[in-house]
Amino acid sequence: MKNKLIKQISISRNDSIRKALNAIDRGAIGIALINNSDHTFYGLVTDGDIRRALLSGKGLNTPVDNISRPSTVTASINTESARLLQMISEKIRCIPILDNNQQVVDLYIHDIRTHLPVMEPLIGTKELINVSECILTGWISSAGKFVKQFEKQFSGYCNVKYAVATSSGTTALHLALLCLEIGQNDEVIVPTLTFIATANAVTYTGAKPVFVDVEPDSWTIDPSKIEQAITRKTKAIIPVHLYGHPANMDRIHEIANKYNLYVIEDAAQAHGALYKNKRVGVIDSTTVGCFSFFGNKIITTGEGGMLLTNRQDLYEKCCILRDHGMTANQRYYHNILGYNYRMTNLQAAIGVAQMDKIDSIIAKKRHIANLYTNQLKHISEITMPKNKSWANNVYWLYSILLDETVSQIKKNDLIQFLKHYNIDTRPIFIPVHQQPIYDSKQRFPIAEHIASSGFSLPSSVNLTDNDINYITAKISEFIIEKKG
Repeated sequence: MKNKLIKQISISRNDSIRKALNAIDRGAIGIALINNSDHTFYGLVTDGDIRRALLSGKGLNTPVDNISRPSTVTASINTESARLLQMISEKIRCIPILDNNQQVVDLYIHDIRTHLPVMEPLIGTKELINVSECILTGWISSAGKFVKQFEKQFSGYCNVKYAVATSSGTTALHLALLCLEIGQNDEVIVPTLTFIATANAVTYTGAKPVFVDVEPDSWTIDPSKIEQAITRKTKAIIPVHLYGHPANMDRIHEIANKYNLYVIEDAAQAHGALYKNKRVGVIDSTTVGCFSFFGNKIITTGEGGMLLTNRQDLYEKCCILRDHGMTANQRYYHNILGYNYRMTNLQAAIGVAQMDKIDSIIAKKRHIANLYTNQLKHISEITMPKNKSWANNVYWLYSILLDETVSQIKKNDLIQFLKHYNIDTRPIFIPVHQQPIYDSKQRFPIAEHIASSGFSLPSSVNLTDNDINYITAKISEFIIEKKG
């Protein structure tokens, strides 16, 4: 389809303005590609360039080479998507992709967006190449080189010895609990403000999730509340690095060591986040760390997860549990109950490509967060996400709280107002203790307040600075209107 489009909009530098207009009309994207006689790329012309040329006195038979045009920005076939995105500006919306022969083989087009989603994946050429290799070679299931490669890359990135790729972040959590032999009559402490998978993984084992409130600034589990929730049945603590902000791991480890408890980090939303300059996942005496690679995460494999540990015995046990309980040295011999929690080679192929851009994605996340913070800080009714001095938040989602005590300013009204302008939002997770299947009749005021007054703004790395300007301008417009 792209090759057909490129052919439709390609003209020679000696062709007339008339032919350029015909090419622009055929392509319907507002540009024509100009080539030299040997089909190498010469430049591009826009409908605006032609309009200005005609207004200056040029005729339809004037060679397109005589039109005054700005220089064209191009990229090579090896340019990463994140870099292409950085090259886009208000004046540059289409970048020709050139091969080694300087011929156009693709176009990177970034039109003004009419819909601003909360999240979307950043998928590019490298992902397509890797997946195509899986398909062409037939290695599409859980066997194949990309699974091991992805495990090695991700564990190295997190500075952890062992990694086990899984079918989802939830199955990674379940495996972590299973390999630590947590089950019937055990208890595991989890923050109530989290995605429900954290509690569900505990329940899958037969153990009981015990809920704890969160801190008002980091929104992560409050260490001062953990100790009072510990009983003789408690076996582990699962801190969640919520929305990309790390939990206070030193205090959590102090408590865990005091009571001889395991620590399982739920880092599903926090790839690359730092706690005291250490990447989250397996920090110090953490036993196991778990990540998700769902389509909306910082890097993605579509579905998928990863379990990390520095203990070889747990690594080996998790590998067996992940693969139907089959022993490592004898095929089809099963001496324990196992699960089919494997990641496919297709998924891992995407993950390997995503690892090439993880740092640029995180950098863009922080850039977006800084823009939001700088442009919303004048609105006293909005509380913005924090970044504790010992943390480096990756802002998986940029989430805010709205003070509804101010007359006429209501969260749901603002959400509907933004929706009218095609700006998506997402509610904060409903605290687990308030979910029908876990309704504990407890009160956790901090988590309840955050959930009731908070929501997430568009946080995709595909957003431009102007997109953020537009979103914050609409929020300001709503607040000013309601305050009168």
